[in-house]
Amino acid sequence: MLKSLSSNNRTVFDIVNIVAGLGLLLSPWLLGFATETYAAWNAWIVGAAIAVIAAVALYAFYEAEEWINLVAGIWTVAAPWVLGFSAVTAAMWVHVVAGIVVAVLSAGRIWFSHNHPLSTA
Repeated sequence: MLKSLSSNNRTVFDIVNIVAGLGLLLSPWLLGFATETYAAWNAWIVGAAIAVIAAVALYAFYEAEEWINLVAGIWTVAAPWVLGFSAVTAAMWVHVVAGIVVAVLSAGRIWFSHNHPLSTA
């Protein structure tokens, strides 16, 4: 369990990941790139996965959930270039921002779950 991070802070991390996942899921319709096949499908699939995994983590913390969201966040950042939709500005930016948020929060939860201090001084 996370010893150095309070339950409320852990909940906030998960809620932010849920919001990021839902934002990514809805972004093809909200930002108008639903006709861009690779961008839209990636946003729908990865956004739903991130939101569901973060929702599950609200109820029971398992480190595997955070590792999966970390990988999903890194994939989300890389996807515009790997799948070739980096020229679609709205799709590229929503993927990069959501991916960074998810990856950083997941990495933070993993870090704190091992009870590493932020500083040694």
